[in-house]
Amino acid sequence: MTEKLSVSLRGRFVVLEPLTHSHVDGLKDAVIDGELWQLWYASVPSPKEMTSYVDAAIKASTNGNMAFVVRDLKTQKVVGTTRFYNVEPSHKRGLIGYTWYAKSAQSTAINTEAKYLLMQYWFEEQQANAVEFRTHFFNETSRRAIERLGAKQDGILRSHQILKDGSIRDTVVYSIIANEWPAVKNNLQAKLAKFKTAANPDA
Repeated sequence: MTEKLSVSLRGRFVVLEPLTHSHVDGLKDAVIDGELWQLWYASVPSPKEMTSYVDAAIKASTNGNMAFVVRDLKTQKVVGTTRFYNVEPSHKRGLIGYTWYAKSAQSTAINTEAKYLLMQYWFEEQQANAVEFRTHFFNETSRRAIERLGAKQDGILRSHQILKDGSIRDTVVYSIIANEWPAVKNNLQAKLAKFKTAANPDA
């Protein structure tokens, strides 16, 4: 697994671009669409926090960790962000997370293809053994989206984190391992084949 911090991943509906400070304004517009920072169970920055959020993500982009913005190819707008984090090159595994999208981009082909591109890169280019996903126990939308990808639940980390509001998060852990990727890939390709535009509802 090598460090390719400038990699871009392009599909039919989205392109994942390495996160830079030039994306701050686009991410502010995206997060305002749906006021995503108001979701108590999600760790999404407010517009005022976006610059420091981007700063931290860029600083963390070392040793295989990579942060991306997700750009809708139809509108050319930045609609969200995602990243590889907690990457362990010696064990050929890491997490995909810090994912959020503007409300108008949710329930479209965008998340399906973004995750497809990330996992294709992860398993086929980086020869990884596993990818992991984590989310709040009460984030039903995120849990359904992860399960639609074909990830299997590994377990729940009880009292895992203390959130900004003082509540305690139970974290649900999912993963996809290398020998599952061919079937997961076929499933995602079949889902994406149903879409003509990124505005269609998710399959």
